[in-house]
Amino acid sequence: MTEDKELGLQPIRRALISVSDKTGIVDFAHGLKTFGVEIISTGGTAKALRDAGIDVRDVSDVTGFPEMMDGRVKTLHPKIHGGLLGVRDNPEHQAAMQQQDIEPIDMVVVNLYPFQETIAREDVTLEEAIEQIDIGGPAMIRSAAKNFRDVAVVVSPADYDSIISELVRLGGALQLDMREELAASAFLRTSAYDSAVYEFFNARQAQMFVREKYPAAKDQDIQNSSSSSGLPEVINQYFYKITDLRYGENPHQAAALYDTGGGAVASAVLLSGKEMSFNNYVDAEAAWQLVSDLDAPACAIIKHTNPAGAARGGTVVEAYRRALETDPISAFGGIVAFNSSVDQTAARAVVEIFTEVIIAPQFDEPALEVLRSKKNLRVLRADTSYRTPNFEYKQISGGMLAQTRDTHELKREDLKVVTKRAPTEKEIEDLLFAWIVCKHTKSNAIVYVRDKQTVGVGAGQMSRVDSVKLGAMRAQLPVAGSVLASDAFFPFRDGLDEAAKHGITAVIEPGGSMRDAEVIAAADEHGLAMVFTGFRHFKH
Repeated sequence: MTEDKELGLQPIRRALISVSDKTGIVDFAHGLKTFGVEIISTGGTAKALRDAGIDVRDVSDVTGFPEMMDGRVKTLHPKIHGGLLGVRDNPEHQAAMQQQDIEPIDMVVVNLYPFQETIAREDVTLEEAIEQIDIGGPAMIRSAAKNFRDVAVVVSPADYDSIISELVRLGGALQLDMREELAASAFLRTSAYDSAVYEFFNARQAQMFVREKYPAAKDQDIQNSSSSSGLPEVINQYFYKITDLRYGENPHQAAALYDTGGGAVASAVLLSGKEMSFNNYVDAEAAWQLVSDLDAPACAIIKHTNPAGAARGGTVVEAYRRALETDPISAFGGIVAFNSSVDQTAARAVVEIFTEVIIAPQFDEPALEVLRSKKNLRVLRADTSYRTPNFEYKQISGGMLAQTRDTHELKREDLKVVTKRAPTEKEIEDLLFAWIVCKHTKSNAIVYVRDKQTVGVGAGQMSRVDSVKLGAMRAQLPVAGSVLASDAFFPFRDGLDEAAKHGITAVIEPGGSMRDAEVIAAADEHGLAMVFTGFRHFKH
């Protein structure tokens, strides 16, 4: 008895189970029944348990009231919350429970309505979202978690096995340490749930504001706004650990991967190869974001988050070989991304050189056989159904920066020709391709393209003219006849003069410099076509 008191053991005699996610719940309930636990349940959960041959007591039998209002009111009752909140060693609580015929409930097993999953759908309506706002579930979770000294609260199927093991070890009881740990997880769950509801309504209010104030705003831009200033007053982010990583950017740094809710790369399935590293994930994200912006079939090869090459092709393997031609030396040990299914021919081409990661929406079985022959090659199948988050964040000392994502898509009708010569149709196609690759290249960014194939990439230089020089210097393919993209305006004509030396034919840049007239004059002198976009794509 002394040992029981020291461990804070609480026998589990009665449990209330009400879950929307029924994964593992039948086995868990069977496990509870082996200890003689009485199970109280509701609606669909009660039916699932009865169908599995498990004796269940309806919650309406406990409360004396039927479920009503389409199930909105069923557990919001003193006989439920009194059974959860009553402190076992408080005489007044016990007297009140006895007087009101309230039975103690020792365990609550609840997971909430799938609100986050519902609002992740592109076509979700307000009415559908509202119906998935759980009321009774969070109330029970909070009641049980508050009284964790006497009650165990279970909010995740991932905990079922460990709880049953603990019940077996302790003869049908749970110790205080486990109940407190479960309570902490429960409060995290309700906090994240409430945050998701807040963010949903906050985004709706912002979108309505933008639509009213800016009737001509594009749907894409409206989607990325979440307050009258474009960003929410409060940001609540909850990250759930998926796995620990071997280390961070360097071996002396610890690291882990966390789930923020359905990201393509974070939730990608590792089909073959070693576990992913921190740097693998960072580079795979850069590769996937770039290739996702290109028309299929396309390939991007990334090294240290910058494009070593990108191209479109008539086939997947052609797209890969053309991307590789840009810089085959830098591609060694790189990340290869495709935006269409990888076949055996493409797989064979990829394994010709050492590659860290290949990521694509799908792989056919013959391709997987080839890729699995390389034990050090990580093969990732990305989830294409994910919904891109509205915001991205950067941490600084003592604070955090938040911004809407750079989702701007440039259309040919958005181009403003500023030179005497207009670009040809072929040049326009290459300029638009170069602009996309430039968007995914670190500033200052310069990208040379010909026939929807990168020719040279100048990334991350302190001077724009140096990026122009670097892109041409590192080019493995002839630069002459290519077009050039610049992620921001040319502040002086020197960058354009340098590019003209290498035989480019057309330029795409945002415009907006106080020396635009000087730069346009330089383009005319060299016989170049130049278009302004009105948008820049800095990437730091």
